[in-house]
Amino acid sequence: MKAIVIGTPGGPEALEVQDVPAPEAGPGEVLIDVIAAGINRADVLQRQGHYPVPAGTSEYPGLEVSGRIAALGEGVEGLAVGTEVAALLTGGGYAEQVAVPAVQVLPLPDGIDAVTAASLPETAATVFSNLFMAAAVQEGDYVLIHGASGGIGTMAIQMVAAFGAVPIVTAGSAEKLELADSLGAKVLINYKEQDFVEAVREATDGHGADVILDVVGAKYLQRNLDALAVAGRLVIIGLQGGAKAELNLNQLMAKRAAVIGTTLRGRPVEEKGAIMSAVGQYVWPLLASGAIRPLVDRTFPLAEAAAAHEYFDSGQHTGKILLTV
Repeated sequence: MKAIVIGTPGGPEALEVQDVPAPEAGPGEVLIDVIAAGINRADVLQRQGHYPVPAGTSEYPGLEVSGRIAALGEGVEGLAVGTEVAALLTGGGYAEQVAVPAVQVLPLPDGIDAVTAASLPETAATVFSNLFMAAAVQEGDYVLIHGASGGIGTMAIQMVAAFGAVPIVTAGSAEKLELADSLGAKVLINYKEQDFVEAVREATDGHGADVILDVVGAKYLQRNLDALAVAGRLVIIGLQGGAKAELNLNQLMAKRAAVIGTTLRGRPVEEKGAIMSAVGQYVWPLLASGAIRPLVDRTFPLAEAAAAHEYFDSGQHTGKILLTV
């Protein structure tokens, strides 16, 4: 089969199309003929040499795909060859075929086409597991979402609104804030022009954010703590602004707040399976009803993965970028 291989780590030009051995479905796995694959920041970090591949994982990038089941491994039940599915991966999605544990696979939501579905697994699993399973977002909570226009941000806005909480967002342009507004954000903050801490306090009458979903990391740590409500939860899922910062523990304790750091890729299969089961139970119906809609910016053929990454790196996109096979 053809797959995207990382040559010398670096820029988008590091991504090369090569003929490689096709995978096989092992016990408990399904083999998927890939229709499309989603691009995520973790793929960029892997391309740059900053994200070591977990042991036993495919070296090809790609953490989510849509496709058709081509074969079932020993012991797999409840899925059938030919079924169109979306799958959460640990790697290997930039390829014509991928083998994945069956518990990380879901049939497509009603009304979602097979290409668009590739935008969902990593994004939906990340948002639901962090906001609702880890941070326990409740109806009426104020939820601050940094990076409102990306794949995670656009999904988080819609999911928070759909479950009755209040999305507050930051973005760096009027156009991106307009998009967030159209998706259900209630408070729009241009971080280039406004102090988000003050803006959150004003919008919540001094209450603060009950939950913050952060992709920035060190650069925002103290300001996120300032913006948190009493008993607030800060969930850090990215380190675009650095990995090391000092934390005011007196302030953290006084607010009875929690700082939660998570990743999805390295979790055991059982945990990923539980997350995908919850996504199928709670998020898939919202997609089928139209309460949440996938947002795809552009698609590129698999062979143009370098161009797709160049576009991703530009920061111009809103929503997801996909590779089609």
